[in-house]
Amino acid sequence: MQKIQTQGVHHITLIGADRQTSIDFWEGVLGMPFVFEQPNLDVPAENHLYFDPGDGILVTIFTNENRQPDPTPNPEGIGNLHHIAFNVSRATYTQVKKRLDERGIPNSGEVDRGFMYSIYFRDPLGQLYELANYKFDPPPGVTHAEVMHLAHQLRTERDDYNITDEHLADAIEIFVQRTASSLSSDRAPKNPYPQKNRA
Repeated sequence: MQKIQTQGVHHITLIGADRQTSIDFWEGVLGMPFVFEQPNLDVPAENHLYFDPGDGILVTIFTNENRQPDPTPNPEGIGNLHHIAFNVSRATYTQVKKRLDERGIPNSGEVDRGFMYSIYFRDPLGQLYELANYKFDPPPGVTHAEVMHLAHQLRTERDDYNITDEHLADAIEIFVQRTASSLSSDRAPKNPYPQKNRA
């Protein structure tokens, strides 16, 4: 028996209300270009909208003009979607709370997750979303997931509660030593500053 190996998220599809609410939220709040539209091929009475979250992986919404927005929070239960997180740049992240507040959208404010910063809020249909910004950039040729995996190993070896900046910095240093060549035969940490004489 063999696994069915995935290679990334192809798309995410959500049940929307009316067409304009989806456009106003996904493009008008989150800035995702509205790139494609056609009927829902499984339910001809519905429309199917496609938005680009910034990496070309599509978010799609089934809409129906007979459905009205209901802001009641989606239920949290086994098998239910809890939230979807989208990546934003640091510059954008610093503006998220202000821009949500300008629209009167309740939000969590900044939450420090150890390896990233997050802000949570709900859409007009009650679904929870997270806008996240990693605290680190991985070295060239290394993914965020690879850095996180190594940082996790360092955290558990040190019996620390959660990943912190130290684990991330150490993981990045290890990856640079593994992936970047150097003419030096000794790449151990050094201190080139002269030590002051102490009386």
